[in-house]
Amino acid sequence: MKIDHLSLKNFRNYARLEVTLPTGALLLHGQNAQGKTSFLEAIYYLATSSSPYTTSDKQLINWNTEDDYSPFTRIAADVLTDNAMMHQIAMTLVRESANRVGERFKKEVRLNNVKKKRSDIIGLVAVVMFLPQDLMLVEGSPQHRRRYMDATLAQVDAHYIEAVHKFDKTLTQRNALLRRIQRNQAGEPELEFWDQELTKSAAVIIAGRQRFLREIENQASYIYRDLTGQLEDLKIAYVPSFEPTAEGDGQLSFSIPGLDLHRQIDAKDIVTQYQDALAAIRTQEIERGITLIGPQRDEIRFMVNGRDLGLYGSRGQARTAVLAIKLAELAWMNEKIGEYPILLLDEVASELDEHRRAYLLDQIKDVPQAILTTTEPSVFTQSFLNEATQWKIHAGQIIEA
Repeated sequence: MKIDHLSLKNFRNYARLEVTLPTGALLLHGQNAQGKTSFLEAIYYLATSSSPYTTSDKQLINWNTEDDYSPFTRIAADVLTDNAMMHQIAMTLVRESANRVGERFKKEVRLNNVKKKRSDIIGLVAVVMFLPQDLMLVEGSPQHRRRYMDATLAQVDAHYIEAVHKFDKTLTQRNALLRRIQRNQAGEPELEFWDQELTKSAAVIIAGRQRFLREIENQASYIYRDLTGQLEDLKIAYVPSFEPTAEGDGQLSFSIPGLDLHRQIDAKDIVTQYQDALAAIRTQEIERGITLIGPQRDEIRFMVNGRDLGLYGSRGQARTAVLAIKLAELAWMNEKIGEYPILLLDEVASELDEHRRAYLLDQIKDVPQAILTTTEPSVFTQSFLNEATQWKIHAGQIIEA
């Protein structure tokens, strides 16, 4: 998989960009705030419909267009797959209205100039992105880790992303109902419908996350051992706030090491267990006016030699773990969609020591398209620079070197 041509209109500091991308490694270099990161962000947005840097669509639109009658931004790409099929994928963001609450933006997706739903383009363009701030996967809040799982799975599983959207909407409705019951403005029987809706979508999310983490753990552990000279073992522990069991009797749970490698708990087996768990804590939820268990409170813990990396690990161990996870994600996605995704590396090389940098660059040799950014090309080996295409970026303009 590779992007053959990229087109940007009013995206960040790019007023307009039309560029054909090379195969292999592309190194974007230049000073800060010139557009290197925005270039990667545009490709990531095309694949995931979200930005790794902001939750506000408004920030994606070129600030020079703010006073336009209908400010918009457009990202489009010609994507060439391994079987030589070409697809044009385009996303347009248009401001619909602005009021005291805020601005609303309409997002339109087109595939080969035909209007589509986001789920219709799942897998047609996929990315793995590695950022210095990805250390938050280990050191940050559980929200960062949940967002990572959702963003990754959303690129390969349309059923999963639909479940996430439905769960978020249902959760909002259920929490509002819990608060009304708390104020004696509604009755408990009304929860039955929302419990059924919530548990159906939640079960898909829980099963999907469990499967993803167990599949990616094998490869990540292997890479981590390589990076540490076979001295340390990395394990990934899925810690759902609601923990279903394989037999529904509490005996074979996610916390049993090795279980998930051989025995996947299906969504249909999770639904009834989750409904029973909600019924058991209904009184507490009404008292607090909020849903207390479910995917919205899931957690992941990274363990090195049996110790929690987020609590006891060093900065170097955390960085090594994230590198191993991202490279494992690359292999996992290749297996899921049948071809390598596009690899995006934003200022990562300078954050790694010489050994880990060399390991990373060696691993990306098989990737059809990898795009890296840096302010200092000198951190790369001369052999890599000789093989890579280098572009200098200045003020939203690309100068091929």
